Amino acid sequence: MSTFYVTTPIYYVNGAPHLGHAYTTIVADAMARHYRQRGDDVFFLTGTDEHGLKVQRSAEEQGIPPQELCDQNSQKFRELFDRMNLTHDRFIRTTESDHEDVVLEIVERMKSNDDVYLDTYEGWYAPSDEAYYDESEIEDGVAISSGSEVEWVEEDSYFFRLGDYEDDLLEWYDEIEGCVAPESRLNEVRSFVEGGLNDLSITRTSFDWGIEWPDDPEHVLYVWVDALANYLTGIGFGEDPEKFERFWPCDMHLVGKDILRFHAVYWPAILMSVGIEPPRGIFAHGWWLVEGEKMSKSKGNWVSADDLLDEYELDVLRYFLLREIPLGQDGNFATSRIVERNNSELADNFGNLVNRTCGMLDSFNDGEVPSPPSSVEPVDADLADAARRARKEVVRAMDERETHVAVEAAMTLSRHLNNYIQQTTPWVLNREDRHQRLEAVLYNIVEGIRWVAVLMAAFTPDTSRAVLDAILADERSDNALAFETLEWGIVEGGFELAAPPVLFEKLDPPEDEDETPDEDTMPESQEETDEEPDNLIDFDHFTDVEFAVGEILAAEPVEGADKLLELTVDLGEPDPRTVVAGIANSYEPDELEGLRLTFVTNLEPASLFGIESQAMLLAATDEDGNHVLASYPEGVKPGASVG
Repeated sequence: MSTFYVTTPIYYVNGAPHLGHAYTTIVADAMARHYRQRGDDVFFLTGTDEHGLKVQRSAEEQGIPPQELCDQNSQKFRELFDRMNLTHDRFIRTTESDHEDVVLEIVERMKSNDDVYLDTYEGWYAPSDEAYYDESEIEDGVAISSGSEVEWVEEDSYFFRLGDYEDDLLEWYDEIEGCVAPESRLNEVRSFVEGGLNDLSITRTSFDWGIEWPDDPEHVLYVWVDALANYLTGIGFGEDPEKFERFWPCDMHLVGKDILRFHAVYWPAILMSVGIEPPRGIFAHGWWLVEGEKMSKSKGNWVSADDLLDEYELDVLRYFLLREIPLGQDGNFATSRIVERNNSELADNFGNLVNRTCGMLDSFNDGEVPSPPSSVEPVDADLADAARRARKEVVRAMDERETHVAVEAAMTLSRHLNNYIQQTTPWVLNREDRHQRLEAVLYNIVEGIRWVAVLMAAFTPDTSRAVLDAILADERSDNALAFETLEWGIVEGGFELAAPPVLFEKLDPPEDEDETPDEDTMPESQEETDEEPDNLIDFDHFTDVEFAVGEILAAEPVEGADKLLELTVDLGEPDPRTVVAGIANSYEPDELEGLRLTFVTNLEPASLFGIESQAMLLAATDEDGNHVLASYPEGVKPGASVG
């Protein structure tokens, strides 16, 4: 059995958890859930970092012992993670006794390898960052990268011979593919190492809240040896050799980009010193910014994780965080975007798919899930192929740490199912009493929904479980989420569906945020206009509007706009026109190519997401809010007048 070991950084207990903590841990949790679905033996570690000057000073200010402060604040993280329904296998604390034993063993190995010596340290130190900075990294008394105040420190310290490991680190970067990712971050740390490494101060004498240095109690271990060693403690180093052998090296240390240097330079060098293989992968994600700036209590742009969970369903928040930005990039946080993702994707796409399917089963088949069909039509085979492609893409994207792509792949299958319904028209089959074909179509829709629920289970676990409990009925099992169940047509059917509640309620946009016009507010053909349906125009005004047939030559998504497609359209003119249309939730690009549709051709061009749209596509909207296009046969040439 394959294994997968994923860790978050251990979070410093000097303050309450915020959006950044929630983001990192939700990403790690999604990774853990996904690889469990694939049958891997997974270990997911998170926890709290509890030693250091910052904790000691905070405790002194509050008039309580440091351990009491650690207990209070560590519990806040535990409670948040319980509320987030995380699946971590251990919540580690650096004040636990087994961790101290591991740290001391690491120190003894470093000493025995002659990689430690006593000297005097002088330099700038930022207590809030637990980091030392060079003169070039300081400006006006603060660290340039973090904005934290620095202070001059002079004290005796034990040093780790980090400089001796420059060549070993560079060789590791070159030989182990993916050891540091994304690639831009690998280039960053490689450049840092190539510039020359100073030896690393690993003890302090200016505070005493930490693990004492062996044989020299004046010194306590500085954060990096202490905190980083948690990744070994968590999987039984020195205590459970079998577990340690099974899970080490770590597959994914997930960290913020601000602590990449400590994980991608100091940590592997320490491991090389003590004779332990470095991790297989260190991935540095970006920051969530508020109005373009990193969150800070002093700036008043702090986003509380608990406040977000008070406002939004957990699966909605998980979906937004995993879907909104590529894992290695920064993202600008806005609650309006949570609402938009919920309404346009979760509610209108997947939620609507499940609800309308339950309604059709109830109306057309007495609420019963049909048995597998005996015959397959091309449109059915295409749906099954789309499901298999979605599974392959989710697996690939997660292996490449492209969580946003994995989520989109699953949602693309949901959109394909909505299109399948439009193509097969179950309501027409019912009206024409073509019951055998109707049952086949309904079965395929239910089976497709099952696939979407399994593929989405790492991202929206509560929703997926609710859907599977409904559509599997007495066939449900603890194995229902496993990827090994993703074989098309394995559900036997013949049982009554237990319709789930509404999966995603539509949310009202926040009143306190400025709304940026997007595809939801465009005057697209299928969207509502300012005019009421009963407004009348005279014939002269009607004749001013020019309608023509256009053939779609190409279609592709508009970057940054989930509902929009960019169409290249032949309107019988010397050059094709570009048209932006808000139909991406109803049609895949490859479904549109070759269709001959109706366009309004004499509107003023409009710029949408930086693209000039030179005509308007006309479409109908069905009772479920899906767009339906009326096409012309090949005998109707592009440019033909409509009217």
